[in-house]
Amino acid sequence: MNSLPSTANSDNGRHENGETSTGDARDRDLMLNFLGKVRLSATTRGDAKEEDEGEESPTELNTINSAGGFLIVSPDKLSVKYTNTNLHGHDVGVVQANKPAPFKCLTYYFEIFVKDAGSKGQVAIGFTKESFKMRRQPGWEVNSCGYHGDDGHLYRGKGTGEAFGPTFTKGDTVGGGINYASQEFFFTKNGALVGKIPKDIKGDLFPTVAVHSQNEEVSVNFGRNKFAFDVKGYEASERNKQQIAIEKISIPPNIGYGLVKTYLLHYGYEETLNAFDLATKTTVPPIHIAQEDAIDEDDSSYDLHHRKTLRELVRTGEISAALEALRTLYPQIVQDDRSVVCFLLHCQRFIELVRDGKLEKAVKYGRLELAKFVGLTGFQDIVEDCFALLVYENPEESSVGYFLKDSQRELVADAVNAAILSTNPNNNNVQRSCHLHSHLEKLLRQLTVCCLERRSLNGDQGETFRLHRVLSNNSTRR
Repeated sequence: MNSLPSTANSDNGRHENGETSTGDARDRDLMLNFLGKVRLSATTRGDAKEEDEGEESPTELNTINSAGGFLIVSPDKLSVKYTNTNLHGHDVGVVQANKPAPFKCLTYYFEIFVKDAGSKGQVAIGFTKESFKMRRQPGWEVNSCGYHGDDGHLYRGKGTGEAFGPTFTKGDTVGGGINYASQEFFFTKNGALVGKIPKDIKGDLFPTVAVHSQNEEVSVNFGRNKFAFDVKGYEASERNKQQIAIEKISIPPNIGYGLVKTYLLHYGYEETLNAFDLATKTTVPPIHIAQEDAIDEDDSSYDLHHRKTLRELVRTGEISAALEALRTLYPQIVQDDRSVVCFLLHCQRFIELVRDGKLEKAVKYGRLELAKFVGLTGFQDIVEDCFALLVYENPEESSVGYFLKDSQRELVADAVNAAILSTNPNNNNVQRSCHLHSHLEKLLRQLTVCCLERRSLNGDQGETFRLHRVLSNNSTRR
């Protein structure tokens, strides 16, 4: 994040001895955060894409990295047949998928159908590293795991197996999967779960199939066709287990009520707060909360009505009225006409003129107000993007169209709200730095950090935490 130039706040926040106060420095950093949010809107173009998008999945068998001397892969690269006569354990016909299993997800799964069990029925399914020896059964070497059809045993990194499930033969459909949340391999037979084991192999893993006696033949389904096993149902069950575990955690009975209330207070949603209080008056009993668990509402209640009024002005695009109200109610916020709050408000006024098609007025306003910020580090790039709105016949469809979205108004309203909260005379220097997020948002940020840390411990495998997905899943459960 670029810092503001000295000309932007030449006298603001300095004591008589010339030193900048800690509180004013925190207020400046607080406002700079909103410039960062504008830039974030620019880089995402207002459309948040899933991190998981673009992750490739296996689609066919790899005919290059395989034990080609002992098997034949069909032209469509979805079937494999053992054509030789095996003499020892190094005559296995092994083939991996063309890509490793994707890992930014809850589970990965694939299936095989045994067309022919051959003379010995030594078909196997599992997962291996790319460096796996391609003439050995999956599970017989380190960094591999395999479920074998001739004995129903599971092999993990050594030549001796462990009792696991039933054998499988001609006509059976067998599946192998990875549960990234629980860090386990799981295997299925004919649509039923056989069992699961800990996944103690790190890094990329390739779905792998092996045949080991004459005429053994299997076809592979990487998801192009419907699976025999209900993968979606399995994932739903796993998520339900997680939710049940969460719901068992004991928290103060009305802590949720307090978090929602302080959120509404923090952002100045006065009418919603009143409706919320009325709706919960008969459903939330006055339960005593220990002092260390209490949520302080005093700071967030500061000038609630004024903050509500200013938020509505910004959200409806009445920026001139918002500036006038600030000059009347909180002159200290706008006394520096090169502050971040003034900059964001002037940008929004310019944007509203463009939105209304008043381009001549927008040009004049830009020359009068936005020109003050041209050349100043921390403002220049945003000013240029604002002026770029004038170039397009349909600016809302352009690369800078994010300025015309409601989210931009909300961002400016949040900046004004935070600036007003920072003027609370009862706040000490520590509290002055706490106006950026409500208690609820701080809790969610902490939750996100914990989920990322847990994912990191799993080798960055598994779903990333996204609040909208959690809320969607919970609403579906209800």
